[in-house]
Amino acid sequence: MEMEEGGVSVNGNGNGNGIIGGVILDDSAVFYTDEPIPTLPSLLRILRSSSLPTDDADANADEMSEIMNFAKKGVILCVVSNHLKKQLFLNLPIPNLHFALLYAEGATASQSSSLFHINNLNELPLTICRFNRKALGDNAVTTGYLMKPSRQDEFAKRGAFPLYPTRDGYMDHHADCCVIDPLDKIYPVLDRLKIQQILLRLEDLNATGRHIIRGPHFLKVDDYSEPDLNQRLSEAKLSLPYIVKPQVACGVADAHSMAIVFKVEDFKDLKVPLPAVIQEYVNHSSTLYKFYVLGEKVFYAVKKSTPNVDILMKLFGNHGLKPLVFDSLKSLPTDKEKVHSGDSIDHGLVTDAAKWLARNLGLTIFGFDVVIQEGSGDHVIVDVNYLPSFKEVPDDVAMPAFWDAIKKKLESNRTT
Repeated sequence: MEMEEGGVSVNGNGNGNGIIGGVILDDSAVFYTDEPIPTLPSLLRILRSSSLPTDDADANADEMSEIMNFAKKGVILCVVSNHLKKQLFLNLPIPNLHFALLYAEGATASQSSSLFHINNLNELPLTICRFNRKALGDNAVTTGYLMKPSRQDEFAKRGAFPLYPTRDGYMDHHADCCVIDPLDKIYPVLDRLKIQQILLRLEDLNATGRHIIRGPHFLKVDDYSEPDLNQRLSEAKLSLPYIVKPQVACGVADAHSMAIVFKVEDFKDLKVPLPAVIQEYVNHSSTLYKFYVLGEKVFYAVKKSTPNVDILMKLFGNHGLKPLVFDSLKSLPTDKEKVHSGDSIDHGLVTDAAKWLARNLGLTIFGFDVVIQEGSGDHVIVDVNYLPSFKEVPDDVAMPAFWDAIKKKLESNRTT
């Protein structure tokens, strides 16, 4: 994540500081003839996913009343295409009314405290960001980001990111910006083999009188047909069944294509992409603990997971125990039993592990998954990922922690 111009948060929670609390799109702007057709749906998606109230010029009484309530908390920005429409809106009983005037190509751009000229609707998000940044003054923290649109929407709905994403090449022109989590720190998280190797060092945390926390036993393979595979699996302390994952953990279409393999001979025709990491399958009572690290704060949620081996064999034995192939982002083979409450996890141990990972990975915002092995009670970290959605954490808890993590990282960077 990068810090960059064009990015104060612009959600609908106006705070009396003169930031934009809602947008009115006049018909004259919506149906502006020179505007490309895809612009409006994209714009509305951005505005609404950012919790910024948006309405049209023909709003009914209830809608206008709602807009006026937001106007009491912040500024209403009205987007029109000509000065005549502007005069009509000036007659509305709306305080704090500002205008973005959509003008024809070649018109002279002028700008005052209450009037902005924009060439097209695509410029509206950046206009809002710049307005809010000026209104917030020294309290503004400009934030930049690059991510896929679906993840951008997820964060925007929670008020976590601004409307205007980072342009490519920004870092080349702003060498003094604070990079929250540099790419070289993120790269190991995108490689399942590197993460497994890092997790080997968790033994530093293990002490007498507490549970063991560790990564799963693992083996990297480049070819499922290699003649000594069985011996290598044994040397890696792996026993059937195995869970097989692509070494690449993110960024490619099949990064989450996985399989549970019940027989060594079934590796021959396995469809999981190579190179791959074969991991120990841990019996864990169908219970997964998802941990989220936001700076100094650690949160977790309990989720249903894949069942123990005996249940797997009952559920899928009628298929001849062929490899069970699945996409971990879409569907998992799960048991119908009720998920555990989470009382059995050693919170202190996993919190220590979270801090250890933060130091050793050099990351501010990341997540990891823990399962508890039946019998031994070992706490096994089976996955680590960067910038998770932390959707299981309530907004009123997650968002303050999210921004606090960013601000503390920024302050730390300024003092070093």
